[in-house]
Amino acid sequence: MARPGSAALGGGERAASGVRLCAPLRCEALALRGASSARVLRTGFGPRRSALAGARLGEHEPLAVAGLAGGVGATAGGVVVVADEVRDEAGSVRLPGARTLADRLRAAGFAVLVGPIISVDHVVGRPERAALATTGVVAVDMESAALARAADRRLRAVVRVVVDTAQTPLVHVRTPGRAVRALLRLRRLAPVLADWAAEDGSARRRCRPGPRDQSR
Repeated sequence: MARPGSAALGGGERAASGVRLCAPLRCEALALRGASSARVLRTGFGPRRSALAGARLGEHEPLAVAGLAGGVGATAGGVVVVADEVRDEAGSVRLPGARTLADRLRAAGFAVLVGPIISVDHVVGRPERAALATTGVVAVDMESAALARAADRRLRAVVRVVVDTAQTPLVHVRTPGRAVRALLRLRRLAPVLADWAAEDGSARRRCRPGPRDQSR
């Protein structure tokens, strides 16, 4: 298996420079900055701050959300979760490119899980995680749904690296070490995510119908 993040990708740095990576937390933004040519925006902790940041995002650039998450059900620590849907109490947003991005990340050597992510406004404990597992979600965070709603059609992907799980909760002696390893993994996957998002954005623009001829 290739070293994670070592695969050569199409699109290159010039393509990825048109992408913005949205990172809710300071540590996530620091991990992502300089890892690719994509611009990085720290959106803030929690759904309210991220919704406010999302309202100020540019109108045309492709966007991707990247950060850490908690695992739900059998999702293991260190796994890269690519959301095919993000949910919260207000509804859901689907991400049709999730599986092609997951394939790209796997080709670069990452362990990847595709599935729904749910965003909540608080840290979830073990009983709540068990309840969430029955709904089919594979990970939980606090910001992705708010950012997805603000980004609308510009959103290309939501990618989260799992730190805490149902078996190893956030308040745990091993959490700092797990978080550092997850942030390093996030940094290594950033070029893959940025290049893929740029390519996906270009493909969507090429497929967009042009203006109708009004002279007929």
